[in-house]
Amino acid sequence: MMQKIQRFGAAMFVPVLLFPFAGILVGLTIVFKNPDIMGSLANPNGMWYKFWTVIEEGGWTVFRQIPLLFVIGLPIALAKKAQARACMEAVVSYLTFNYFISAILTIWGDSFGVDFSQEVGGVSGLTMIAGIKTLDTSMIGSILIAGIVVYLHNRYFDKKLPDFLGIFQGSSFVVIISFLVMLPMAFITSFIWPMIQHAIASMQGFLASSGVLGVWLYTFLERILIPTGLHHFIYGPFIYGPAVVESGIAVYWIEHLSEFATSAKSLKELFPAGGFALHGMSKIFGIPGIALAMYKTAKPEKKKMISGLLISATLTSVIAGITEPIEFTFLFIAPLLFVVHALLAATMSAAMYAFGVSGNMGGGLLEILSSNLIPLFPYHSHTYIIQLMIGLIFMGIYFFVFRYLILKLDIATPGREVEENEEVKLYSKAEYKAMKEKNKSGNAYIDQANAYLEALGGAENIVDVTNCATRLRVTVKDPSKIASDSVFKAAKAHGVVRNGKAIQIIVGLSVPQVREQFESILHQKNEKIEQ
Repeated sequence: MMQKIQRFGAAMFVPVLLFPFAGILVGLTIVFKNPDIMGSLANPNGMWYKFWTVIEEGGWTVFRQIPLLFVIGLPIALAKKAQARACMEAVVSYLTFNYFISAILTIWGDSFGVDFSQEVGGVSGLTMIAGIKTLDTSMIGSILIAGIVVYLHNRYFDKKLPDFLGIFQGSSFVVIISFLVMLPMAFITSFIWPMIQHAIASMQGFLASSGVLGVWLYTFLERILIPTGLHHFIYGPFIYGPAVVESGIAVYWIEHLSEFATSAKSLKELFPAGGFALHGMSKIFGIPGIALAMYKTAKPEKKKMISGLLISATLTSVIAGITEPIEFTFLFIAPLLFVVHALLAATMSAAMYAFGVSGNMGGGLLEILSSNLIPLFPYHSHTYIIQLMIGLIFMGIYFFVFRYLILKLDIATPGREVEENEEVKLYSKAEYKAMKEKNKSGNAYIDQANAYLEALGGAENIVDVTNCATRLRVTVKDPSKIASDSVFKAAKAHGVVRNGKAIQIIVGLSVPQVREQFESILHQKNEKIEQ
């Protein structure tokens, strides 16, 4: 069971690794379109502004299509065979699922408590998926459907049908079964999901009238619900809907920015609703503390390897406000740390609000600088200085709390994987050289993949293979056939984690390319074995 959970956790990284570049790109376009920074260049009618608007729209692709990305990404990692076909099956089934929901709610929406005539977005609970008006089940819906389809794919893709039904074999057979499964799934979702949405909506009224406590609860829920995708229903009505101010915090803040910039009153007095947009503070102060704790608790020989992953993810969080890369790094190996993260994030936001901080600060540093600090600092410098002091204090708290828990509970965060001792048998220099020559292809990824396959006991010893952000995860038939760690390290692996038949080769950030070549070589060798 633990192996399956780890495999699922690794699959989550496939779409998540697309976030850093997109997040930084969006953050930069926000700066380039801000008149307080760019001056007359940021005229909405000018070519500069229009150019960066086009770039920004492209940058939002990943974040606007997160459900589809997870539908495609999970089969890449979870399907045991024909991953490309599994992706196609998952997309078709997910679209079928949403078409069913659309039809069901169009006909019986009132019976399910859904006004399907509403516009999508806001507090309607509706969205558009590939042109289909449907319930906004976000990530949780896409992950559930993708998981079901991958299960069906692994079980029925190779099913041999009678010759006269041969046209329905393979992907067609999987899609046929999925079609039958998606219909009851759509009815169940149409019945249950509006209840979940209504429960969240009823909570918003309480939050909006509860002051510092409301800010604490709001931020806690916004963070803790990220893995489910339900956090959209928390912040959406506040930031983009009428939960606390008409038209939402984001629009109201920009519309009144010039008024706030010329008033001596505190930001909390001017705009008390802005406390509900302080959830971005954990992105700027919390994530660096977490990353530093992970780095400090990593084994000395692995610090250099994980630093690249942590620096990249931290910069993405601080600059662009995209936290998924580092949050998902520890979410699936240590859910307790994610709960602690949510608690600290909520406490930090509430503390800042109690000391008079308010504004639209849900994004990263680029957004906060352009729409808060730069235009408002002359009149509210004392507020922002207090905010910085509180943030730095909490960065330290994050570091010490996470460092303590990682060490106390011996949590296997990146760089702390438990390794077994290397085998007594060591390979000679001649054996290393022979292996290198045997696997030399002119392509570094192919060379690594060949070396790892040989060290794992050959193609006949492999059961399945997948990867996470930095590790090639392989299940073998006979662990005794696996070479010593020194052989893997000679092929540029950073280390090996052994847990019975479950083997993890720590490759680094190039692991997707290595896995691609590994599977290609494995397929070729298996074909030769069958012949």
